[in-house]
Amino acid sequence: MKFYKKLVDNIFEIASVAVTSVVAIAVIFAFLFRLVGVDGSSMVPTLSHKDWLITSTANSEFEYKDIVIVVQPGVLNEPLVKRVIATEGQWIDVDYENGKLFVGDSKDNMVELTENYIAEPATTRPFSDLNQYPIQVPENCLFVMGDNRNNSTDSRSSLVGFVDERYVLGKALYRIVSGETGFDMSKFHIYND
Repeated sequence: MKFYKKLVDNIFEIASVAVTSVVAIAVIFAFLFRLVGVDGSSMVPTLSHKDWLITSTANSEFEYKDIVIVVQPGVLNEPLVKRVIATEGQWIDVDYENGKLFVGDSKDNMVELTENYIAEPATTRPFSDLNQYPIQVPENCLFVMGDNRNNSTDSRSSLVGFVDERYVLGKALYRIVSGETGFDMSKFHIYND
């Protein structure tokens, strides 16, 4: 009889630890981290179709080069994975003729970005880019672009436009599965710096 009572106590203890662990993991992933899949090629070469990312939902401070997941309502109505190019108050100029991108804190003080993470410079103006550059990013908004500049629907497009920070689901932290090679520790971190 003692044996059965001890066995039942051990089973309940193991079950209690398992349930507590599952609940803790669920809370962490519900409020702090999320898994997000990449759909499409707009972030090549940094990210590929079918990559899986761990994103942080806790950080609401955004800066240049952050990769964010955007769920802004609009024409596309689908999550977008893009790179932050400029934040509120900054000015941006896209020079399609020379394939250059400029950002600065004032219209008269912009610097050319050195972007070692892009597939190629933006040399083709998307038909939906109706912006008159240079433009200033409004308060509480971001200007985002895909790393595959000539094959990305992003803030240059009237379909996306400036991204309201309230609609940023999170910041990408790590790629955990590569769509090309599966789990790949050599490509674990997503930034190409």
